Amino acid sequence: MRRAADRRCGAVVVPEDDDALVGELRDPHGPTVEQPALGEPAEPERFESRLGLEPLHRRRRLPAEPVDRDPELAVGTDPAEHLAVVATVGGPVDGDHPTRLAAQPAHYGGRVSVRINPSILAADFARMAEELARIANADLVHVDVMDNHFVPNLTFGPQMVERIAATSPIPLDVHLMIDDPARWAPGYAALGAHSVTFHVEAARDAGNDIVSVARALRSAGSRAGLAVKPGTPVEPYLDLLPEFDQLLVMTVEPGFGGQSFMAEVMPKVAAARAAVAGSGLDVWIQVDGGITRDTIALAADSGADTFVAGSAVFRAVDPADEIEVLREAARNHAH
Repeated sequence: MRRAADRRCGAVVVPEDDDALVGELRDPHGPTVEQPALGEPAEPERFESRLGLEPLHRRRRLPAEPVDRDPELAVGTDPAEHLAVVATVGGPVDGDHPTRLAAQPAHYGGRVSVRINPSILAADFARMAEELARIANADLVHVDVMDNHFVPNLTFGPQMVERIAATSPIPLDVHLMIDDPARWAPGYAALGAHSVTFHVEAARDAGNDIVSVARALRSAGSRAGLAVKPGTPVEPYLDLLPEFDQLLVMTVEPGFGGQSFMAEVMPKVAAARAAVAGSGLDVWIQVDGGITRDTIALAADSGADTFVAGSAVFRAVDPADEIEVLREAARNHAH
């Protein structure tokens, strides 16, 4: 079924007979999922059962095989090496729901210098499967979930993220720009996202315990990420780095793609890199917003190693070629 894209709000407009998606787009976190009481953490298994999905911890997975490669090479030179498993199997497993083996990054043998995660916010929503196929050489696909509350824009909800996960040739890097992450974030991890990042500002405003949210994400099988807006100091949260796998420093105000890179936040990236280096932790430092050929070197020089690029990739003549250009530019300045 073809879908038209409404660029004004970032939502996908679908015909009325697609009841599941229509219901989701009316309220991406709304009536299709049973909502726990305010302040009550989401239960991943209940969240999934409402979507007709097998809970993540009950899905059968094949073990990832180590990749035999030069340890000095960065991930991304061969799309096939990104996946330990990409398969769909029919039939029930421990229940009535078919089990999907989600795409998982392979075990990376050696140092990983940089990662390029294209943001599908800049993709053609009416051709989503084709757009995902064009970025198969990327490291992860960045999925921006917005609720029109935390940010003034509306994009994807859980059902759409599940469909993207089933279609994408690479794992999902989900960025939640939504209220009350304690309530919603574990559900996205349970859908099979490789990484789920939530905003410290949203957690703080909802009275969420940041560490508890991070641990819930990891328990559901996802990497845990923490994001800060350009105006939010990063220093108060550096002591929490052992609880996280990724720290996202926004280089634009969250909510819309196509904004200009904010070089003034680079000192925060540098502070985060220094904290990670001093701790010996394996925490990715991600930047999101305005990443282009002209800005990626500055971000890498400052200590970023994971780069979200939307317009620069999807508006290129050949997105796969642009990913390699960005990767090489970042690699030349990586710490």
